[in-house]
Amino acid sequence: MDGRELARSVRAVRMFGTSQGLRALRSTWRQRRADAAGLPPRGPERARVPGAVTGTEVVPGGGVVRFARSELRVVVASGGAVFYGWDGALPLPSYALAGEAPEPDPRAVLEPDKDGGWRVVSERVTVTVSRHGAVEVRTPGGVVLRRDLPPRWWEPVRGGPARWVQRSEVPADARFFGLGGRAAGPRLRDGSYRLWNTDPRGSFGPDDDPLYITMPLQLVVSDAGTHLAFHDSTWDGRVLLREGEEGAGSGHDRPGSSEVRMSGGPLRCWVLVGTPARVLHGWAQLTGAPALPPSWALGPQHARWGFGSEAEVRRVVDGYRRRELPLSVLHLDIDHYDGHQVFTVDRERFPDLPGLAKDLAGQGVRLVSIVDPAVKAQGPLHEGGAAVGTEGAFVRDARGREVRGVVWPGECVYPDFTDPAVRAWWGGLYEERLAQGFAGVWHDMNEPVSFTPFGDMTLPRSARHALEGRGGDHREAHNVYGLAMARAGYEGLRRLRPEERPFLFSRSGWAGMQRYGGTWSGDVSSSWPGLRASLALVLGAGLSGVPYSGPDVGGFDGDPSPELYLRWFQLGAWLPLFRTHAAIDAGRREPWEFGPRVLEHARVALAERERMRPYFVTLAHLARLTGAPYVRPLWWGAPEDRALRDCEDAFLLGDALLVAPVFERGTDRRAVRLPRGLWYDTVTGEAYEGPGQVLLSAPLPDAADSRIPVLARAGSVVPVRGADGGTELEVWAPAAGRTGGGLVVADAGDGWEPSEVERYATRLVDGEVVVERLGSERGVERRVRVRGL
Repeated sequence: MDGRELARSVRAVRMFGTSQGLRALRSTWRQRRADAAGLPPRGPERARVPGAVTGTEVVPGGGVVRFARSELRVVVASGGAVFYGWDGALPLPSYALAGEAPEPDPRAVLEPDKDGGWRVVSERVTVTVSRHGAVEVRTPGGVVLRRDLPPRWWEPVRGGPARWVQRSEVPADARFFGLGGRAAGPRLRDGSYRLWNTDPRGSFGPDDDPLYITMPLQLVVSDAGTHLAFHDSTWDGRVLLREGEEGAGSGHDRPGSSEVRMSGGPLRCWVLVGTPARVLHGWAQLTGAPALPPSWALGPQHARWGFGSEAEVRRVVDGYRRRELPLSVLHLDIDHYDGHQVFTVDRERFPDLPGLAKDLAGQGVRLVSIVDPAVKAQGPLHEGGAAVGTEGAFVRDARGREVRGVVWPGECVYPDFTDPAVRAWWGGLYEERLAQGFAGVWHDMNEPVSFTPFGDMTLPRSARHALEGRGGDHREAHNVYGLAMARAGYEGLRRLRPEERPFLFSRSGWAGMQRYGGTWSGDVSSSWPGLRASLALVLGAGLSGVPYSGPDVGGFDGDPSPELYLRWFQLGAWLPLFRTHAAIDAGRREPWEFGPRVLEHARVALAERERMRPYFVTLAHLARLTGAPYVRPLWWGAPEDRALRDCEDAFLLGDALLVAPVFERGTDRRAVRLPRGLWYDTVTGEAYEGPGQVLLSAPLPDAADSRIPVLARAGSVVPVRGADGGTELEVWAPAAGRTGGGLVVADAGDGWEPSEVERYATRLVDGEVVVERLGSERGVERRVRVRGL
């Protein structure tokens, strides 16, 4: 332990209290001893590269290319996805994929290429393999989207997992996105990004990396096209990105570069090419359709760590009701537990939780419960878990002893969610939550966290996991721990209430987590940089396949100023998960706590969110059907527009709306870059022609009409809630000589009933807007309100 670590340990004792801090110190030393005994030093290593081609073998959809010291399997799936794996790596087993790997394209065949190389040609993509192992992914026209150089492995001489590096080149104009979402994003600039799900030890801002969700997934956008590259290894790793430069040096382009370094696991990769919409659709087909939240989860939500009592919960909900502010969901944090122990209730402070839930449901407010994975050692749940299977439900060390850490209840053990039997046991425990009246759950502290004064706040890397029967250690299981816990909870809720769609979102996860629910940004700092990081994380999660997410409105810690709170609230009202939340020692987050002006502006934002509820329902269904995120970057429909690629301070909500939040203190106007087409200011009705940049009004909180700019695309059809509570169509007039349209998916309830997709087209005829319903003989049956004329 050096001086800095000693100082951190002293701070930890102060942070967690004397007894909790000392437990954390003991836990840290236990972890280090366990790793020293369970993970022998790597020792000397032997470097290896593929070498030269020695032969090939044709397989369905592609083939196997053999080299002197490795072999490469290349297969093109029937949907156009490309898989290639080194050293015999196959698509399965994989935590990312939903079920079986896609069927190979029978028309794709391995054939000789120039200079002794080989290639696989398909309708949507061409893959070439050089005689030394470089892999190029090209468009059907031959334009190179990605070039992977021959990989390199370092293998311990005494045996053990090989670490590897894969260097890649992309076009000089390319921009990187993804990696699960990063606080400094959504565009990922030059730098090093770690692949290890991490609790940042408190609140975070744009400079903090990594965070709770990391994925080895890159979405690369260039003039040549868009592609997604996913390196399917769950091990600890690092991605080094460097954007290219056109006309660098003597005038030649310097390509962009990516370097993926993994400490273990298979070297295998999926690549999807096409438009952004096609790529995300292909990703959803590969890894699973996003879970469809119940419609009530698309309304305003309120949370606080520290409600403290049933009386305080009733007071807060009554505050919304008396002020006629809409509220759909209220979340209870760990303070409602008995001694912070999961699946318990503090009966003194919450004497009748089912009664509370019933009363709130009568007011249209659902209760949602936090669920942490850590189980108090020697408690009743620990005893029940010990009877699961032959070795119990909990993670063990290399010597077979239960791994113990320190979390809120004190000394804890950790369920091994990579064991199917443990997932089934844990999912059954949610029956207690449902019996208490909860309608959904949010998973927290599931990176997983064990309080330590220094190093990673997680389990020993030598800890043993089932890994679906394969066996392995925490180096491989860590990044999928939250994903596997989400699966346990989701499948448990489906078994317990099969007639209802589960509502679950998780702080931590991995590729494919959208199958079980969404996420939120975690403990973002209450600051203007934290506000900006909130949008970056939502955009990054959406581009990584997780469409339902949102931040803690107002930030998790501290006391936001009225202006900061309102700007955050105005942004949150246009995000999928719209939830205020704060730490136990932070200021309150109810809108009326920030003065009468902020309250009235928050009322307007809440009313508009409720009016837009049918649009959010539509976006939720479309996300499930197509994989498209609700919140999209401005370049979504025009990836060839370089100016839009670099725009990170505004976003598209679906195809119809453009939202431009305010991220700077004291700003009453802001520049907004518009994609091509005609756009209407939804408040003033003024029209603006894109592409280009316009300056729009964003009145401050002390103004009578504080707002952030929101624009509607000309010709769009937006489903909104009418005065009678039904869904009507808000149609924005098309530009002269142009057409438009939109999709509407009606709310069919919170079960599994299929929903009909209504398709509409709009056009301008003799100065009047004509709206037609496509594919239906019934015509337009909903009320239509035309705006923009």
